[in-house]
Amino acid sequence: MNTQFKKGVLELIVLLVISKEDKYGYQLVSEVGKIMDVNEGTIYPLLKRLTNERYCETYLEQSAEGPARKYYKITTAGKIYLDVLTKEWLDFSGTVNSFIKEMQ
Repeated sequence: MNTQFKKGVLELIVLLVISKEDKYGYQLVSEVGKIMDVNEGTIYPLLKRLTNERYCETYLEQSAEGPARKYYKITTAGKIYLDVLTKEWLDFSGTVNSFIKEMQ
């Protein structure tokens, strides 16, 4: 997949995933990895930024397999932002798809 396409939609996908269920970092990497090729080096800086912008928040939960895990949870501001991003994506992708069909 084109790297620029991936960068443009990754934030939307991460917010969609955590809007359905709180996830810890590795779970997010795995979930997003089902859709596109990503690695931890891409996801963790995005999560830090989303947390700094208060679109998500974190909490620790004990793990039976080792140390406590940091979970990411979408905030009310994050839900509003997700709605905006989703609308923008649908409008944008619809316009591009229409243009592609016209040009073929």
